[in-house]
Amino acid sequence: MAEAKRERLTFPKLVKEIFNWYPSDYPAAERKLLFKLDLSILVFACLCSVEVIRADQTNISNAYTSGLKEDLGLYGNELNYFNVAYFTAYVIFQVPFILLISRPKLSRWLLPALEIAWGILTFAQSRVTNVHQLYALRFLVGMLEAPVFAGTHFILGSWYSGPELFKRAGAWFICNPLGSMISGYLQAAAYTNLSGVAGMPGWRWLFIIDGVFTIPVALAGFVLFPGIPDSHKVFYFTDEDIALAKARMKKAEVKKPGKLSLDVFKRSFRRWHIWVFVFCYCCMIISSYPSGYMNLWLKAEGYSVVKINQLPTVINAINIVASWLGTTLAAIYPAWTIYTVQSGAVVFSTICMTIWRIPKALKFVAWYLFGLAGCSSPILYSTVNTIVKDDAEERALILGSMMTFGYSFNIWVPLLLFPTAGPNGAPRWSHGWPVAMVFYILLWTGFMTAILLHRREYVA
Repeated sequence: MAEAKRERLTFPKLVKEIFNWYPSDYPAAERKLLFKLDLSILVFACLCSVEVIRADQTNISNAYTSGLKEDLGLYGNELNYFNVAYFTAYVIFQVPFILLISRPKLSRWLLPALEIAWGILTFAQSRVTNVHQLYALRFLVGMLEAPVFAGTHFILGSWYSGPELFKRAGAWFICNPLGSMISGYLQAAAYTNLSGVAGMPGWRWLFIIDGVFTIPVALAGFVLFPGIPDSHKVFYFTDEDIALAKARMKKAEVKKPGKLSLDVFKRSFRRWHIWVFVFCYCCMIISSYPSGYMNLWLKAEGYSVVKINQLPTVINAINIVASWLGTTLAAIYPAWTIYTVQSGAVVFSTICMTIWRIPKALKFVAWYLFGLAGCSSPILYSTVNTIVKDDAEERALILGSMMTFGYSFNIWVPLLLFPTAGPNGAPRWSHGWPVAMVFYILLWTGFMTAILLHRREYVA
């Protein structure tokens, strides 16, 4: 009934609903609480994504195409191996860290503490002299970044519910492509303005700049980040705020954390949630891998270093709009409709890339359409938070497992399907693009399966 009513919204009312973060029918105290949560959780999470986490994941690719390759003599698949080192640690430490984040006493402090260490390693990446040092640093960085993405989704699902959760998840997720955009522009600026300063090439300066931004963000996290409702109260929350937050979650049937034991694994493996959602995320990771390497295609086409760093930011810009608008619309209309639209767009793009010999203008369109997939991840994670709200530990385990098993494919799949060099190497990927298309379709199928299974349970 609610969905049918939402579908009949007029355009002016739809626009109003998109921007309606603090509904007038909420009591004043609840609107004030939501505002405090937005200023604390979203500000810290967005700073992490923009200046710290996402920028780092993009920087290694940007640095590679901006002089690192030539300076360190990297003419094989070293770029893939950098990602292998990073994602190996990312996979190993994912579940342990996110289970720790679900603990009230640790929830407030873990992410800011990891960022301090991350900042130190970021500075260290600017001083590498050989590829082996960079492999080791990429492993350590992957370890420290492991819980940030899934952990933030867990935190959001511990304070927000329903449409407000989807809207916040979408707003936060835009910071991921925004971080990639910033990295591209910073690398272009560093290459242009800082190359040779203090005897260092521009790509080294980008890691230094990232490190400079990291420490203040981490220190702000110690002050602002609230953890979960059962964590030690931060200074800007009153006792009434915490009581209201807990009452809101109880009303939404979001279960607070309980005992952490092996029973978490037993009861999770007996239900369908972990199997379907992990499958979905594995498909997402495999299918989306090549879409982040437009810069390799531009390099192969002979574009300048500045253009190589700037043109892919259009994908990020589209990703920003899709992340925010698509996830927000998924809070108003059935989520599967939004998922179907974005799936159709990216399947079309992979078809173009599979054919490959198409006009250059169409190839640009295909690259940029990949940006519409920006809403797929926040919608998926918000759906997990919504469906598995009755078990905090299972929810944490699923979110961590999605990242663990999904990114485990990034350890070996790129070496087989998306090699940097060779006859089937970047950016042609004659074997990789058709596989990406298949997994985009499987992702849509898995998401639809989750929606149908949940509806069957809800009706029963």
